Amino acid sequence: MNYIKHLTGFFEKVAIDKTLNPTHVSLYVALFQFWNCNRFKNPISISRDEVMRISKISSKATYHKCLKNLHSLGYINYEPSYNPFKGSHVYLFNFSDDLKPIPKSEKITLPKNEPVFELVNEQVVNKLYTGSGTSNETGTEQALVSYINNTNIPNISNDLKIVNLDEQAKKNEIDDEFLKIVDEEKKEKSSAKKEKENVPTIENIKTYFLEQHFPELEAIKFFNYFSSNGWLVGGKTPMVNWQAAAQNWILNAPKFISNEQQSNRAKNLNTGTDKDYSEPL
Repeated sequence: MNYIKHLTGFFEKVAIDKTLNPTHVSLYVALFQFWNCNRFKNPISISRDEVMRISKISSKATYHKCLKNLHSLGYINYEPSYNPFKGSHVYLFNFSDDLKPIPKSEKITLPKNEPVFELVNEQVVNKLYTGSGTSNETGTEQALVSYINNTNIPNISNDLKIVNLDEQAKKNEIDDEFLKIVDEEKKEKSSAKKEKENVPTIENIKTYFLEQHFPELEAIKFFNYFSSNGWLVGGKTPMVNWQAAAQNWILNAPKFISNEQQSNRAKNLNTGTDKDYSEPL
């Protein structure tokens, strides 16, 4: 049997069969390898583990499903043994006979010196080699194969596609840079808006301090202090909640007031203001 023509016929059937997927093809090729080792004699005895290993199918359910599909579609004849100690039998059909030869009247003949500038279908002539090395051409055993021998012909459409891809890539780079600039501007505007929302007015601060029963003078001190450092907490972190900062100011204000009173007392040297200097020492 000519296994090349058999595989050609199989792949021609696969090309027009929309029910098959790559797993079916892989399984059939594995079965074909067993058939080849058996010198193309039917039936062949298969082992599930060996076939799964060669076809790279890891699921037993997928293996049995694909095997039954190949059987129902007429690619093989599957006879399960249902015996773990006895292999199942598979019959493979010869697809080389399905290749239909094309009459000589339909052959496309080309001048010997004329180059080929387009893809054409050429019939491959099967050559039967004898022991002396001679060959006999037979026009009755010819199969259609795709003729591709134009590797040196420049493909203008591919060049145009490459140019278009380069232009599209440049355009995408420009669009990406523009989007980055827009995103940065949006972030800056949002941060500036948040900072503006977090900065209170002097009236708001006075109202808050009065609600906390604290003097208005401390409210003015609070506003002047944080306005001078750009409303930064600790001189580094932007202020998020000015009410919380004002509450800390109110809690710590008594400490600063007591320190100020002590410093003023030190200036008086612990003497009474109503001392009478006319009295003798």
